[in-house]
Amino acid sequence: MFKTLKIIPLALMLAGTPALAKDVWKLATVVTDADPQTQLMSMILTHQALDRGVETRILLCGAAADIALRDAPESATAPQPPKGASPRGLLQTAIEKGAKAEVCALYLPGKGLAPQALMDGVTVAQPPAMAEVLLESGTRVWSF
Repeated sequence: MFKTLKIIPLALMLAGTPALAKDVWKLATVVTDADPQTQLMSMILTHQALDRGVETRILLCGAAADIALRDAPESATAPQPPKGASPRGLLQTAIEKGAKAEVCALYLPGKGLAPQALMDGVTVAQPPAMAEVLLESGTRVWSF
């Protein structure tokens, strides 16, 4: 009986794992935090999804969208420990890996900027299309 009790929790845990992984086809990473460390971690985790073949969208709003500017602030480009990566650098790499990166529709008008102020590969999100992505079955939303 003691052996059975050990096996049941393990079997239940293993039985739930594949189902959780299979139901995620898309990821929407929403980043709003101004903290460079939080921005960097959001990109690190987003890369983990990309490396697993998950279709990925990145939505940058508020101060977090500053990492998508051609002339990004130093906080977005400064290397951070332990590996010297930056939020901006990992955003660029995520785009190169196939992620679609967008800034909130309110971001550029709020800053008095035009779309040309954004780095290559970043566009302005269209609220109806983004809402559709966020609500779609099979999409996991990560918010930072």
